Amino acid sequence: MTADTKAQRLKAARVLTTQGWLEHGIVHVDDAGRIATVTQGGGFDRDLGEHWLLPALVDSHVHGAVGCDVMDATHDALDRMSVHFAQHGVGAFAATTVTAPVPAIEAAIVQVRDSLRHGVSGAEIVGTYLEGPYFTAKCCGAHPVPLMRLIDLAEIARWHTLAEGTLNTVALAAEKPGAAAAIAWLRARGVRVLIGHSDASYDETVAAMLAGARGVVHCYNGMRGLHHRDPGVVGAGLTRPEADVELIADGHHVHHAAAQIALRCAGEERLILITDAMRATGMPDGPYRLGELTVQMHGGVVRTEAGGLAGSTLHLLDAVQHAMRWFGLPLERAWALASRNPARALRRPDLGGIAPGQTASLVALTPELAVRGTWVKGRGVFEADGV
Repeated sequence: MTADTKAQRLKAARVLTTQGWLEHGIVHVDDAGRIATVTQGGGFDRDLGEHWLLPALVDSHVHGAVGCDVMDATHDALDRMSVHFAQHGVGAFAATTVTAPVPAIEAAIVQVRDSLRHGVSGAEIVGTYLEGPYFTAKCCGAHPVPLMRLIDLAEIARWHTLAEGTLNTVALAAEKPGAAAAIAWLRARGVRVLIGHSDASYDETVAAMLAGARGVVHCYNGMRGLHHRDPGVVGAGLTRPEADVELIADGHHVHHAAAQIALRCAGEERLILITDAMRATGMPDGPYRLGELTVQMHGGVVRTEAGGLAGSTLHLLDAVQHAMRWFGLPLERAWALASRNPARALRRPDLGGIAPGQTASLVALTPELAVRGTWVKGRGVFEADGV
C-alpha cells in the first residue's frame, strides 16, 4: 500500500455502509482521504477480491501494546502502538493514561498532543483519555492509591491548557469533592467526562451525569456494583439514557451473562466495546510495568501482585467476535459497538462508517474475519502478505 493519500476506487465483495451491506461495492476515496462515493458497479483501481470492506475499528480506551505504553511519553512508543493497532483493524484510538505522579501525567499529555499533530504511522490518535488520578481507593483496580488526588480544578485547567485542544476524555470518581464543578467545567470546554474507579452511590452518580458526565468506565470493573437496594455506579450507567457504557469483552473482566445484561439495558446505541489493553498486548507472558506498578501476565491475563486484573491484552476485533457469540449479533451490529459507537462518543462522527463525506478509515477482512489491510484517512497503513 502507498504511504501517501491518493484518490482511489476500492472494489470489495461486500462493503459495510451506513445503510447496510452492499454487494460488490466500490468505495471512491478522494485525494483528501475522505469517501467521495459508494457505488455498486463501475470502474475501480483496486480489486480486493473476496475480501469485505468495513469502517476501521475505533478503540476509545487503550493504554498500550507490544511493550509500549502511553505513559512512556515518547513518540516512538505511540507510533509502535499505532502500527500494531492498525494490523488488527483499528483506525483510531484514544491514548489513555493511568494514575501516576503529576510530572509523568503531564509528560504523557504533552507527548500525545505532539504525536497527534505530527502524525503516527498506523492508527490515528484522536486525543488523550485521562484515566485518573481523581479516583477512590476502595475501587482502585490497578491504580496506585498513594498517587490518587483530590479533584483540583486549577490542576485540571493546567492539563487542559497543556493539551492544547487534544484532551478528549477525563475519568473521575463521582463521589469526590468538587466532582460536579469539574465535570461542568470540562463539559463546557468540550471534554467528555466518564465515571470510573468510583464507590459512588446511585444518586451521586446520577448527580454527576446531570452535571454533564456521559457514561461509565469499563462497566462493572472498578466501581460500586449493582445491588437491588443500592444500584450504585453500575445501576446508574445501565439505566440513564445519556450514559455510554464501556465494556471489556475479553471473557475475564466481565462474565458473558453480565455483558448480556449490559447490552439489554444500554441497547446497541450506548454500549461501547473497549480493550483497556496495556503494554503486554501482543507480548509473551512475564512481568510488565503498568504506570507505577509491576504486574504479571500469565496465559494472556494480567494481574497485580494482589491478584486484581490490570488492564487487558485484548484486541478490539476479538471483542467484536466475542460480542457476536455472546449476544447472538450479526457482524454488522457487533461491529458498530466498536466503530460507530466509540466514534460518536469521541465526537468523531466522521469515523466509524462508510458513506460519502466520511473519513476513509477502512479495513479489509476475509469472510473469516482476518484483517488483510487497513487504511487511515485514505492512506494504506497495513497490508497482509499476499494481498
